[in-house]
Amino acid sequence: MEVFEDPRRFQQACLAARARGELGFVPTMGYLHAGHEELMRRAARHAASALTIFVNPTQFGPSEDFARYPRDTEGDLEKARRAGIGLVLLPAVDAVYPPGFQTYVEPGSIAAPLEGGRRPGHFRGVATVVLKLFALAQPTHAYFGRKDFQQLALVRRMTRDFDLPIEVVGVPTVREPDGLAMSSRNSYLSPPDRLRARCLSQGLRAARRAFAAGERDPAAIEKVALEKVAAGADTVDYVSVRDAETLQTPVGCEPGRTVALIAAGIGRTRLIDNDMLDGETSLPEP
Repeated sequence: MEVFEDPRRFQQACLAARARGELGFVPTMGYLHAGHEELMRRAARHAASALTIFVNPTQFGPSEDFARYPRDTEGDLEKARRAGIGLVLLPAVDAVYPPGFQTYVEPGSIAAPLEGGRRPGHFRGVATVVLKLFALAQPTHAYFGRKDFQQLALVRRMTRDFDLPIEVVGVPTVREPDGLAMSSRNSYLSPPDRLRARCLSQGLRAARRAFAAGERDPAAIEKVALEKVAAGADTVDYVSVRDAETLQTPVGCEPGRTVALIAAGIGRTRLIDNDMLDGETSLPEP
């Protein structure tokens, strides 16, 4: 495994690796967990593979946790080695955003609701850094977890809009045995808060049960999910049923294209989760 701090040297290595065939790519902010390891294993199945570890300041708001975002570079590199990753970029902030940097991607309506409404500028930062990392790695396949569902939808839209020759692959959420979605932010949870955090997956199960019983009214499904989430969370930002591609509120829930999304505060930690209302799910049986 080769590790780079200079983005240009990383780009040159990726271009050379592409000569061997397909290149799988995983962009991350580090503090890697089992969900990231699954992404890396999938990327490593290609002829070449690359990983970036970069805590991107432009996607954090003024009151958010950029400074205290967890970091574990040595542990991350060991996980990457075990997963079979070939190339890793660990850039400094000024290597990604050098003096004079001024060009940003402005996402459209897909970034406006949900996280976009509560974290102004967040998806502008996400779209900009992902496009830049795509330009550096020039992968054939890029792997993203479905836990960040709106981010995945945004990256897919941006990839289509800019005609990028990259297959964006959404990988099912990796969960703890009790249903909590793997997240770097789970490390902030105290033991009692960790138990209460199960309310997010319980809300998603309630939404799926309502849909399976024949309910198609988004507001009715949101209501039953909210009851579960509110029972454990300190704050609830949203419990929302949306079209899985556009992230707009559907008139009625269609099989195969409707997703339930949740954002809630447990103690000082804000968590997000989601699940499709029918078909494949990563939620364990209760």
